[in-house]
Amino acid sequence: MERLIITEDGSHSLYSHLFNQQYHSLQGALTESVHIYIELGLRPVLTSATNEIRVFEMGLGTGLNALLAWKLADELKKKVHYTSVEAFPVLPEEASLLNYGSLTDTNYLSKIHQIAWGETHHFSPYFTFRKEKVLLQDFEPEHKHHVVFYDAFDPRAQPELWTEEIFTKIARYSEPEAVLVTYSSKGIVKRALAAAGFRVERHPGPGRKVHILKAIKL
Repeated sequence: MERLIITEDGSHSLYSHLFNQQYHSLQGALTESVHIYIELGLRPVLTSATNEIRVFEMGLGTGLNALLAWKLADELKKKVHYTSVEAFPVLPEEASLLNYGSLTDTNYLSKIHQIAWGETHHFSPYFTFRKEKVLLQDFEPEHKHHVVFYDAFDPRAQPELWTEEIFTKIARYSEPEAVLVTYSSKGIVKRALAAAGFRVERHPGPGRKVHILKAIKL
């Protein structure tokens, strides 16, 4: 059972005993996800989109990023097909403890965690969701993606997921000009992304975090 955490903005997170890390920034889980994955990553792409946008997420985790993407798709009335990979899933009973529903005025989180793995689910006229219980190294998507949410645990905990080899694989199934966003701005991450064929940008982070990364597929 993962341990429940209350972060500084009042939103919940979980602590992973397996990886000895929390799933979100202690400065604010909701603040972090909105700032990085929605405002820096998805919203600019979705706002200008004329066709369906395909989002790939590395690390479903608590489901907060998927919830916020669903909410944004419905608000903008823009179609999103969202695929998430998670090898070590949060249990539905653990997810039920999280307060994201009350903070976002949705009931989306329970649906994200309770639906079957490996199947495509039409959650709304604008949001289609699929989750795969598999290691990223073993995953091969059916389609290329326009936006990538890279939300693996810290490179200290999962160094195998922050390599040039992994980002080259991500690049291979990303459309030209696809956007990748991540909370990590470590030098090894920037170098691996650049070597894999991305143009890497540093952006201000949420709260007291100085920098985060946005990378554009060349």
